[in-house]
Amino acid sequence: MSESHDPIRIAFVCVQNAGRSQMATAFAEQETDERTLDVKILMGGTHPADEVHDVVVSAMGEVGIDISGRNPRKITTDELVSCDYVATMGCSTLDVSEAEGKVEVRDWNLDDPHGANVEETRRIRDEIRGRVRDLFDEIESERRV
Repeated sequence: MSESHDPIRIAFVCVQNAGRSQMATAFAEQETDERTLDVKILMGGTHPADEVHDVVVSAMGEVGIDISGRNPRKITTDELVSCDYVATMGCSTLDVSEAEGKVEVRDWNLDDPHGANVEETRRIRDEIRGRVRDLFDEIESERRV
């Protein structure tokens, strides 16, 4: 990767920022480290919860990622418009119309782990891991061009 590129900005967004977007962010951080890509990761929710869902913390712990100290946060339109990619988790009430044409918005339409059992949460976690990996594969191939 050329050093002349600006960092790629990616946001992971859902309503509560307590499950899916937390998992996506953790996997994206891992991909960034492993691939040594210059990526700035943002995450947030439109109506953040008070804490990350316990079942999500447990499921991520099973794959060696500790997100127990993370807190849900609100994301702003300004943050979103500053991104190259925005991945919504399938539940966002976010109006991304301001970002259209400037930002590549993807709706991953994932099931919500809130209230789910651990087996369902594992399935969601693994789907998120694959989608994040695919996104980073795409970004990496575009940066090589």
